[in-house]
Amino acid sequence: MVHNFSKEHSLISNWVGELRNVAVQQDRMRFRRNLERIAEVIGYEISKGMETVDAEITTPMGIATCKVLKEQPVLATILRAGLGMHNGLLNYFDKADNAFLSAYRKHNTDGSFEILLEYMSCPPIEGRVVIVSDPMLATGASLVKAIHYLREAGNIKELHVVCAIAATQGVETLLKAEPTATIWCGCIDNDLSAKGYIIPGLGDAGDLAYGAKMQQ
Repeated sequence: MVHNFSKEHSLISNWVGELRNVAVQQDRMRFRRNLERIAEVIGYEISKGMETVDAEITTPMGIATCKVLKEQPVLATILRAGLGMHNGLLNYFDKADNAFLSAYRKHNTDGSFEILLEYMSCPPIEGRVVIVSDPMLATGASLVKAIHYLREAGNIKELHVVCAIAATQGVETLLKAEPTATIWCGCIDNDLSAKGYIIPGLGDAGDLAYGAKMQQ
């Protein structure tokens, strides 16, 4: 299932517009905050479908019965670009367990690249709801590989993928590998460049959020 927020008017569309804007991109703090805000809203939407239980809460005046989450999700992200959206999800699922994966593109001299995943820190995920965040779902290769590593750690009960911008090809690749996943994205672009960047996209989310990196 795919939730594309560009099909309905919402503040997410405004924030995606600012993420794309080359003038606004000069403000790294605002860029990171927009990623965070998009993830916060999507986190709220995901929470609507999560299981709850009734809990008795003691107030100064008595006892109130409130619905609370039956269980906390596991929030997973791919370093470093995913940190902004991860923080947004963590603002709302503030008691969640967290998983971090290090994946990057190793570029070859012929212009091709391979995805290398060299590190994962993960809590127990057997039978749990897992929410993976990555701002750009381009080719889908990084996310598919990251999810594969997560599944080696345990059987995931329910998988959600959160991104700011997705490419049609990336959505198709991910759903082919993970047909039961639910994708939540600010918008979907149709094209990819020869180097695997989304067009029109917004550029390199990691560089815009945290500064340019040395290319490997």
